[in-house]
Amino acid sequence: MSIVSGKKVLIGVTAGIAAYKTASLVRLFVKAGAEVKVVMTPNAKDFVTPLTLSTLSKNPVHSTFYNEEDENELWNNHVELGLWADFMLIAPATANTLSKMASGGCDNLLLATYLSAKCPVYFAPAMDLDMYKHPSTAETFKKLEEFGNIMIPSESGELASGLVGQGRMAEPENILSFIEADILGKLPLRGKKVLITAGPTYEAIDPVRFIGNHSTGRMGIELAKTAANRGAEVTLVLGPSSLTVSHSLITVKPVVCAQDMYEAVAKEFESCDIAIASAAVADYRPKVKADQKIKKSDSEFAIELERTTDILKWMGSVKTNQTLVGFALETQNELENAKGKLERKNLDLIVLNSLNDKGAGFKGKTNKVTLINHKSEIKSFELKTKTEVAQDIFNEINQL
Repeated sequence: MSIVSGKKVLIGVTAGIAAYKTASLVRLFVKAGAEVKVVMTPNAKDFVTPLTLSTLSKNPVHSTFYNEEDENELWNNHVELGLWADFMLIAPATANTLSKMASGGCDNLLLATYLSAKCPVYFAPAMDLDMYKHPSTAETFKKLEEFGNIMIPSESGELASGLVGQGRMAEPENILSFIEADILGKLPLRGKKVLITAGPTYEAIDPVRFIGNHSTGRMGIELAKTAANRGAEVTLVLGPSSLTVSHSLITVKPVVCAQDMYEAVAKEFESCDIAIASAAVADYRPKVKADQKIKKSDSEFAIELERTTDILKWMGSVKTNQTLVGFALETQNELENAKGKLERKNLDLIVLNSLNDKGAGFKGKTNKVTLINHKSEIKSFELKTKTEVAQDIFNEINQL
């Protein structure tokens, strides 16, 4: 999954010959999982049709302040467009539009939207060689970058005039790669390694039956996605689950039983910076696993159990500089039990959820948690989606 997946991308198209590449650019962002809207200068429609970009982006294309085709929606609000986007990309960015951006000119919807944008703005210049090298253009580039805008350098090659040199708009694939790298490099967990355990473990009784629990792994998967979206390199040790995750920064290591999970964690723990044990690991397993399916009989049947390795306790006993986070699912004396687990297992943070809270715990898409850190500071949160809970947990980890 691309780092731009889920991002809201506003693409501005100006009246340059390179506008024909915008169709491919829009398609690449949509394919990468971004939500795309397009705003054009009126003259840009001479180079690429709004219908093409609307079809590819799956959103209406805006080019004027007034919508003459829909009487119920006369006003295209440039402020709303500017606030909607996670980032804005102007490609191609002609010398004319760039000059107006630098001087505050505002004679079309695209420029009004740019001046209203509160998000990062990228621009990909496209112009002839002499225009690109002109001192006034260099001054424009400098001023725009001083404003905080980010230039995607033009590439060298054959230009529309027949000249050969710098001025070609960067190829769509290169624009996407540039933005991905720029976003990734600014993320708070860039360069960090995060180890997460998630899901249940299945402890075999015989080849057919097992001891397990109701964990789906959803909370751990949301934690993994949050860490990856913040730039971390994530190893997700995942017990049996019907859920899947795909992200370029997440490596999934599937396991079945507690011993499998312990061995996978033991290989990764020393090199990680942050470890989060959200898995519902079985505390006990059958002492003997039958080689064949146990047949039903009229007599009583008993299974002798033995303790599994306490993975979280092991991590707490060997940790050096890692930030270690555990989970506590409780049904009574919640705070006292969670604080005790925090201390016994040498944790930096524990995430408490109670089965007494409606919407919390296994199976669902929501959770209600209380965070307790090693200083015994307590933060309680309302019922939220597990995606939002993952954000809260990593916000607390960042503070630690």
